[in-house]
Amino acid sequence: MTRVLELDGITKRFGSVTANEDVSLHLDRGEILALLGENGAGKTTLMSILFGHYTADAGNVRIEGQLLPPGRPRAAIAAGIGMVHQHFALAPNLSVLDNVMTGTEPLWRLRSDRRAGRAKLLALSEKFGLKVDPDAMVSELSVGECQRLEILKALYNDARILILDEPTAVLTTQEAEGLFNTLRDMAAKGLSLVFISHKLHEVMSASHRVTVLRRGRVVAERRTADTSKEELAELMVGRKVERPSRTDTARGRVLLEGRDLKVGGKGGASLKGASFKVRAGETLGIIGVSGNGQTTLAGLVSGLYPPDSGALLVAGEAPRRHDVPGAIAAGIGRIPEDRNTEGAVAEMTTWENAVLERIWSPEFSSRGVVKRAAARAATEAIIRDYDVRGATVDGRIRLLSGGNMQKLILGRVLTADPSILVAAQPSRGLDEGAIAGVHARLLEARGRGAAVLLISEDLDEVIALSDRIQAIAGGKLSPAIPADRADARLLGLMMAGDWSAARAIAGEGEGEKHHAL
Repeated sequence: MTRVLELDGITKRFGSVTANEDVSLHLDRGEILALLGENGAGKTTLMSILFGHYTADAGNVRIEGQLLPPGRPRAAIAAGIGMVHQHFALAPNLSVLDNVMTGTEPLWRLRSDRRAGRAKLLALSEKFGLKVDPDAMVSELSVGECQRLEILKALYNDARILILDEPTAVLTTQEAEGLFNTLRDMAAKGLSLVFISHKLHEVMSASHRVTVLRRGRVVAERRTADTSKEELAELMVGRKVERPSRTDTARGRVLLEGRDLKVGGKGGASLKGASFKVRAGETLGIIGVSGNGQTTLAGLVSGLYPPDSGALLVAGEAPRRHDVPGAIAAGIGRIPEDRNTEGAVAEMTTWENAVLERIWSPEFSSRGVVKRAAARAATEAIIRDYDVRGATVDGRIRLLSGGNMQKLILGRVLTADPSILVAAQPSRGLDEGAIAGVHARLLEARGRGAAVLLISEDLDEVIALSDRIQAIAGGKLSPAIPADRADARLLGLMMAGDWSAARAIAGEGEGEKHHAL
């Protein structure tokens, strides 16, 4: 095998935090290497050093035997490295095509060859099944579409070594399978790949070899054929991992209800008549392919905007005011779909983000003056109780890994003890240990009597946590079916808009009237 990439003795520290310590790994031509580790284990930092975004404190990188100049992304690109980032690096005020072509043409060229660029983008989009509109503004794209665009940006530059940081976090199962089929084909033709994923089934099906990081160090390396999901999960967290299971709970009155909700053009997709009910002590799971209106539904319930028509009822009454403060005052807590743009303010400190949604409450302010001691104490409790690793009270939240940022947001929401919880993609991008922790917290909230609206694209997550499930397709919600009657095949049909089986199942019980596609 021809060695195409070597990282030797990489060490990187951020103040008192050691992100990577003496990390060495290699990659051969035509090989797919999976990089595993808990959130905050140093995986993204390591790949950022490889791509030139960070400079290592010690160690070096070699591409086909040649030293790669540190801290120079252009040198990495010129050496044939492409990177798909975990957090979007897109210009929202530019079109899809502009985002893809920016930086790919010589500055001395008088005119941009947009026709050729469009043709190449559309060809890649078709080849990899990553559908995007070249003329769409990035600000109008859904989270899933933004992720597809990030993947296309990397593929557009004809990379020989492709680094993918959680590339399927927002893709459907079918899209992910299609992507990895394509990547396997490309590896067979000589492309070398490193991908970070917390989805162990992807690692097992797509990689040739696995390197495991824990707390910044390499703790194991395995040939994929010689390991298992169970062993990899245990290697990642240093202990055996078991996800919690749902148990029967007493359900109370309806706390959240939507009646024929319609919203036009919000969050990249419309609602065209969505009806649902969630009772106290119950979890209603909403499953659907990205871009079918679930982002809009979450935003509407969370107070980001009112419905154009229909009714949203909280404990049987319409909210006095339909905005975010009004939703919070009504007891609605929100775990947002995009933690970076909607869940946190990057340049604010951890404590400021931890109390951001309740800063005007008597607990944290008095006569317009923030009670800093109380806010800092509450933040320290969240960091401790939710195991937010790498966090300091006064540190910038942007320095946290995505998973640890998610833990902070989860703690911020749940410590307020909401009676209604909107959890949108709550475990996206999390490792197995963190997923188990998030699921346990959601089940605890349900057990305390909260009405939980779970919006997810993860079939296993929805089936495991929900009491009832509805699919969203084309901005409409299917009839609700008991989670105990759901399986991947049935939910796949429902997500595609085929609701005949769901109607039959719903009709076996008390049934409710729903609108069809």
